[in-house]
Amino acid sequence: MLLKKIVNGMTKNSKDAINRASKYQLVCGMEIHAELKTKSKMFCGCKNDPFGAGKPNIYTCPVCLGLPGALPVPNKKAIEWTIKLGLALNCKINLFSKFDRKHYFYPDLPKGYQISQYDLPFAYDGSIETSEGKVGITRIHLEEDTAKLVHKQIPSSKSQIPKRVSLIDFNRSGVPLIEIVTEPDIKSAKQAKEYSKKLRQIMRFLRLSDCNMQEGGMRLEANVSLANNEFQITNSKQLPNYKVELKNINSFRFLEQGINFEIKRQAEILEKGETPAQETRGYNANTGKTFVQRSKESAEDYRYFPDPDIPPIRFTEANISELKANLSELPDAVISRWEKSYNVEARYGLELTKSKNLATQIDEILAEASMQKLDCNKLASFIVNGKLKIQVNPSPEMERVSNSAKQNVIGEVLNKFISLTQTDNLDESELEKVIQEVMAENPSETERFKTGEKKLLNFFVGQVMRKLGKKVDMKQLASILNKTLTSW
Repeated sequence: MLLKKIVNGMTKNSKDAINRASKYQLVCGMEIHAELKTKSKMFCGCKNDPFGAGKPNIYTCPVCLGLPGALPVPNKKAIEWTIKLGLALNCKINLFSKFDRKHYFYPDLPKGYQISQYDLPFAYDGSIETSEGKVGITRIHLEEDTAKLVHKQIPSSKSQIPKRVSLIDFNRSGVPLIEIVTEPDIKSAKQAKEYSKKLRQIMRFLRLSDCNMQEGGMRLEANVSLANNEFQITNSKQLPNYKVELKNINSFRFLEQGINFEIKRQAEILEKGETPAQETRGYNANTGKTFVQRSKESAEDYRYFPDPDIPPIRFTEANISELKANLSELPDAVISRWEKSYNVEARYGLELTKSKNLATQIDEILAEASMQKLDCNKLASFIVNGKLKIQVNPSPEMERVSNSAKQNVIGEVLNKFISLTQTDNLDESELEKVIQEVMAENPSETERFKTGEKKLLNFFVGQVMRKLGKKVDMKQLASILNKTLTSW
């Protein structure tokens, strides 16, 4: 009925767009890049802090500048973190892996190739659960980031018109970059957004990456195509013969909007009996539309082959078991435990596990609140809704804070919570006395209540609370008020 009302209120063009899109099923997979926050870069000892650098090109060396003869040395910590993420996403781990060269020519890639992984990534075949179903993880591989192109205008010595130039900052060149590639399991733009947010939450929770999207620390890419609904029913495993890649999106909202625009655009092309071009497109937030960047490459265009300067990497089952044993509890598990142990609703748990530091601190607070027989769900709701503010510990590990300091923080939070929720139970005779005073001061409202205006009960509750000047049990007050007003 609601959809019918919406459609009836639309223009003919809008209705046509909905009808066209409804004939097709979105087929979407994602590639998400995130910079790991190791101390050094991926293949050299340069500082890994591209966003905190005081000026361009200060964290560089022959390796990350791509100078001839420079030899790369893999960052062990970055490899271990990649495997940790794989384990967190239920992936299988390749005990034998290697790095490959991915060839393409662009100003931000001085070597003419990127050290990446092709057929033997560190992790593969995992999944993430969303509200619209499971999204399969095809692979998780590790590579080096490129330099950063900076487009700007500089004064020109020959004319008054500023000169447009493209500059290169190599502080980012060689930063460890993890790439997570999904199966084409995403069936809506909303699901793509949910998947991406959940992945960011997990990476932040494991303290692998800050995932700062404004600075480019996390970049979203979606491969979008449409399949006819009837075709998909009979050929569920066969993919469309094209795909459009939405590249380098830095906002979950823009990701959702870009995919929705592509659904409409591609449906219009398919309705003409044509096939959308296989290409890479960007998203313009000002127009709400995608735009062509370049034709899309295939794996063959990159001419992958094993990097001859980096030996293959081998692990044992014991290595993987050790990394798995050190894997911290993940957000979903924390939320489930809070729900089971403390009756905290999942919606509050979701907000309180946005970072590892916050979740660790809340865990301590809930445990103490439970021991004191306090309402943990109300406590969680007060924190989420801002009624109760807590100072999140800046330390990466709560263990670094002394037990006495932790107990002081917890005690302050719980005392504040108790003061916010504490009520005084008064004798009925005391309450009745105050109620009668309020009724005497408001004879008109009292008479209207007695003649049937029961909504005035809230008016009397407010007046009594104001006269008492303290909190009381609301159920007790409403019950006595109703009885006194009725019998007055």
